Amino acid sequence: MRTTKIVFVGAGSMSFGLSTLKDVFTCEVLKGSTIALVDIDEDNLNRMYEFSLVLNEKTGMDLRIEKYLDRRDALPGAEFVITSIAIERCNLWKKDFLVPKKYGIRHTLGENGGPGALFFSLRTIPVILDICNDMEELCPNAYLINFSNPESRIVLAVNKYTNIRCIGLCHGLFMAREDISRFTGIPEDDLELYAAGMNHFQFIFGIKNKRTGEDVYPLLREKEKALDPSVLPLTRRLFHAFGYWASCSDDHIGEYLAWGWEGGEEGYDFDKDEQQRVEMKDTIEGIISGRIRINDWLAPSGEKALEVISAIITGQRTYIPSAVVMNNGAISNLPDDVAVEIPIIVDAEGIHKVHIGPVPEGVRALLSGQIGPQVMSVEASVRGSRELALQALLCDPVVNSAEAAEKILNELWEINKIYIRPKIV
Repeated sequence: MRTTKIVFVGAGSMSFGLSTLKDVFTCEVLKGSTIALVDIDEDNLNRMYEFSLVLNEKTGMDLRIEKYLDRRDALPGAEFVITSIAIERCNLWKKDFLVPKKYGIRHTLGENGGPGALFFSLRTIPVILDICNDMEELCPNAYLINFSNPESRIVLAVNKYTNIRCIGLCHGLFMAREDISRFTGIPEDDLELYAAGMNHFQFIFGIKNKRTGEDVYPLLREKEKALDPSVLPLTRRLFHAFGYWASCSDDHIGEYLAWGWEGGEEGYDFDKDEQQRVEMKDTIEGIISGRIRINDWLAPSGEKALEVISAIITGQRTYIPSAVVMNNGAISNLPDDVAVEIPIIVDAEGIHKVHIGPVPEGVRALLSGQIGPQVMSVEASVRGSRELALQALLCDPVVNSAEAAEKILNELWEINKIYIRPKIV
């Protein structure tokens, strides 16, 4: 059986770190392969390493488990690199959300759209490009599979400014599938969704019951009428106006719309996030100590990274319902040089985009509102340019005041300046 080497940068991540390891140790195709764990937080890295050793022993996967603080030591020989990183994630994200609100910007999350996405980009894209530069030197043929946000902007930056083959993966479409399952009563596994758009801003153009072959949209339309008005009001407003269910949730979708805050503007639940991290850490330590039985925890996560890797290794053609890739004609009425989220097919030859053709004009108009912010935030990030950062804010539909944009830029630039650095001249 063919083996491979996977380098996981950000392996200490409490969310995607755990999900990825669940998938690694339930993927028979990987038996005998090498998994290199990389993180700059030594405590988190050591915890995940010990955890992986226990999983390896209990599952009999016979993997070679390595750990590194320096990714350059891990990269030689890699065929796949998975990234899940965030710089001072919750501390800086809070500021990305609260500072714009202070100056009158009404928004929903401050992560993938609006002012927050710009500053996520400014501090994250240089690090991702550093990783890619190391890959170009040490494992130039490896695939980069990215989970870091803001996905669309990172994928655009990597494809535009490096030679690394890169896709982004996200579980947003599966969140929408879960909602549709709950509303219609059809089991999630029986639902097949066909969607296209941008990360966290996809429109579902087809919903099929795989077991019966029936179109699920008529049932969804009927069931949606009876839902309480408080349930996904933004998603349903789009549904009524444009005719398609949007993915993945009101807070994520709302990041891209000037009026998105009408679906709720509470921001990310940082307290819940902290509690979940405590619980995840307890689970890890419980499995390491034997207090928690591995069979009660170990199951595929639903993320698609290992399905992509397995398809490339085995050559088994695999349909992945949703991936962030460069457009290059896939959605024919959007520009080539933007990142979109569409279905892909993966096999031994690599990644193949499903051709979508033109999306409905109203949907195209909604998506087009994000082209400027996506492109300009990438340019500001790779050049470390304050001037371009202001332009990125001023072309973002969530920003409703030029004066506010300048105040936001002044304050958040100062907070983030130690991470902002040009990658090109």
